[in-house]
Amino acid sequence: MRARDQAAVSALRTTLAALDNAEAVPVDEAAPRGLALEQSPAGVGVTEAARRELSERAVVDLVRTEATERLRAAAQLTAPPHAARAARLRAEATVLLRFLDGPRAEESTASDADTEPGPVTA
Repeated sequence: MRARDQAAVSALRTTLAALDNAEAVPVDEAAPRGLALEQSPAGVGVTEAARRELSERAVVDLVRTEATERLRAAAQLTAPPHAARAARLRAEATVLLRFLDGPRAEESTASDADTEPGPVTA
């Protein structure tokens, strides 16, 4: 944010939101919704539910999926008026892949810009 890199900020914010959504507590449809007042839990933290903990592999897969989605969207934006948006999506994908693969991700992203990305693999 301090470097004012808008592509990096945008990519990181949306990816953090996706990770946050993936860790959300699943809604249990079988749980009773309306309890009588005397049956309601009381006390500090009794209504808190533990969030899911993602494995490192799940986090890597989610970040790679976010990058792949950006590359696919950029590949579909072929009209000249959309060139700036496609470039921004590629830049965002580069930021995400840099976290996974290090500096070599930038080189592979540049070569992927002309081709449709393949299936997501880790």
